[in-house]
Amino acid sequence: MSEWTADDVPDLSGQTVVVTGANSGIGFEASKTFAARGAHVVMACRSLDRGESAMAEIRSELDAASLSLVELDLADLDSVHRFADEFTAEFGSLHVLLNNAGVMAIPRQETAQGFEMQFGVNHLGHFALSALLFSLLRDTPGETRIVTVSSGVHERGRMDFDDLQGEQRYEEWGAYAQSKLANLLFAFELDRRLTASGIDDVSSVGTHPGYAATNLQFRGPRESGSTPRLLLSKVANAVFAQSAAMGALPLLYAATEPSVESGSYVGPQGLFDMRGHPGPAEPSRRARDPETAKRLWAVSEELTGTRFRLA
Repeated sequence: MSEWTADDVPDLSGQTVVVTGANSGIGFEASKTFAARGAHVVMACRSLDRGESAMAEIRSELDAASLSLVELDLADLDSVHRFADEFTAEFGSLHVLLNNAGVMAIPRQETAQGFEMQFGVNHLGHFALSALLFSLLRDTPGETRIVTVSSGVHERGRMDFDDLQGEQRYEEWGAYAQSKLANLLFAFELDRRLTASGIDDVSSVGTHPGYAATNLQFRGPRESGSTPRLLLSKVANAVFAQSAAMGALPLLYAATEPSVESGSYVGPQGLFDMRGHPGPAEPSRRARDPETAKRLWAVSEELTGTRFRLA
């Protein structure tokens, strides 16, 4: 499996896939591959203008691409609910939910509901979206998957339940690491709950792209007004990062590879797990802690006002 590529994605004709953050970076590359393999791809994007441009670019390469664009702002739970309502009304099935969109190492900001932006977008928005679409995933015939994108930086993360929103103390990379740890705690806790509920045709899988050259690295330096950080990010992307297409491979593998089991974690197999072809990855011990995961689940339900209908 060390040389798994996009050519190994199976035929997805008749399947519906939702990709958050589909207009750029690894989300765009994953969307393009899903479409090339016959899936109908719902591109869930905060900016409809950027989404339209991304959709046009895919169609310029793939004449037969089946695509929809739906507005989704993960920083606003009202938008998450609108997206879920619109999607459920239009589509009768959902085979893959790819929780990909995110923000990284930005100055402290708040979502529409007052959550710290990185925790709110990267974790809470996707938690709510997954809960609202879960019934559709559960009722779709055949195997369906929820794939949640984390980061190797999760290994630095710690869940600070006394200051989840960074109101007492905020550090950009610490908040990012916490949000990426939350992604995996969610993915693995969902797997445990699926097993306990006897649901064996919905899988929950965690993944990370390694170090891929995308615009994600630039938002933090730009918003903080740090020209040196911005230049350093551009140099690092040019010298060390793999392409966004390679970074998308672990997501595609997690979403479509038949051998991937629920509760798995997928990432690049190359240098320092930061580049290369996808395969099994090893999460941190904190990411596998069931007690922390249960607590995060309860807090996430309370903050978002959403529940998974597992019964």
